[in-house]
Amino acid sequence: MAIYWRSYLSLSALLVVMLLVINATPGHSFSAEEAKQFQSLKNSTMVNRLSEENVPNHEHAVDDPEIVALMVDLSIRNSTERRKLGFFSCGTGNPIDDCWRCDRNWQRNRKRLADCAIGFGRNAIGGRDGKYYVVTDPNDDDPVNPRPGTLRHAVIQDRPLWIVFKRDMVITLKQELIMNSFKTIDGRGVNVHIANGACITIQFVTNIIIHGINIHDCKPTGNAMVRSSPNHFGWRTIADGDGISIFGSSHIWVDHNSLTNCADGLIDAIMGSTAITISNNYFTHHNEVMLLGHSDSYVRDKIMQVTIAYNHFGEGLIQRMPRCRHGYFHVVNNDYTHWEMYAIGGSASPTINSQGNRYLAPANPFAKQVTHRVEQSEVWKHWNWRSEGDLMLNGAFFTPSGHGAAASYARASSLAAKASSLVGTLTSNAGALSCRRGYQC
Repeated sequence: MAIYWRSYLSLSALLVVMLLVINATPGHSFSAEEAKQFQSLKNSTMVNRLSEENVPNHEHAVDDPEIVALMVDLSIRNSTERRKLGFFSCGTGNPIDDCWRCDRNWQRNRKRLADCAIGFGRNAIGGRDGKYYVVTDPNDDDPVNPRPGTLRHAVIQDRPLWIVFKRDMVITLKQELIMNSFKTIDGRGVNVHIANGACITIQFVTNIIIHGINIHDCKPTGNAMVRSSPNHFGWRTIADGDGISIFGSSHIWVDHNSLTNCADGLIDAIMGSTAITISNNYFTHHNEVMLLGHSDSYVRDKIMQVTIAYNHFGEGLIQRMPRCRHGYFHVVNNDYTHWEMYAIGGSASPTINSQGNRYLAPANPFAKQVTHRVEQSEVWKHWNWRSEGDLMLNGAFFTPSGHGAAASYARASSLAAKASSLVGTLTSNAGALSCRRGYQC
């Protein structure tokens, strides 16, 4: 159902409608013609074939950042009571971890994780409402006709699924792992690596959770047929080799993964993707870490809203943590312990709200600045970039711009920031966790 917001709507009525929106998870379908056109597209290499008129307006996307800002304010006020975060509290202050990690029966309550998301991607339910699917086979012999028991067979199904793994495994994908909507990949309890081949593509879908996976050494693949659903497979051109590629999708939560050393980006989100949270991940040994926004000319990315929280940006990183375009980005309570060029960059007037982070500058005296604008003129001075409560170490400095008023950052606010002095504790368990069955995680 489409909801049309009108200027004369009272605040009380607006809150009622917001509650309906929060509790709804509308689906999305394409026409036969749209499906034929889009399902075989590669998110980077074929993007120039898309005109703005050809990109669908997703019903499941969050189209109005003003409404999202009000929803966030309401959610922050009631989240503690609603989720009872303190019941199993580990005392870390990390609201995601305190929601589920101290439960010794976490394996029996796996789907509780779906209630623990924060930020703009907090409504991503993944496969919460579906059955469990156990991956027993690490092989990927046939990307068109995957065998039951493989990860590829699981992610392409048309129904919600909560995907777990029978044992430790290394999965080397022959081609991109193209995910279908309403899926959770849950690596807790085992040691799972997606490595040395293709990696994960989230394209024109919704409600995805990826948790507890090691993703590394991803390589370009393509010029091959790949299945994306039980009823469709199509030609894929050369993929860039991203760890996780998010393309035209929404309600995505990427949490507690370890990512390193891929051919292109570790996580990229482009082409109108929105309602995304990237949290508790550990990033190492990579050049261009994270790209959020396709190009300066692709204005549909103005709807993009991404929360980047409680991540550890560690050794061997160079730049793009993240690099932003057009949209609204909340960078909150992350630990930046290494960069060689800069930490946060952008172009095309993104709004960047940096709160409660810890920035440790490198020894290089010419790389102390946290920020980098990709703009030759001084137009960047009007972009809304702010640092609030950040801890700057070893000469690090953040160059703010735009309006200082809090109202300018409402669309780039998704949760209450904690003090930067707590960042070490909040991010101490970033990355894929060493959870074992029967033990506190």
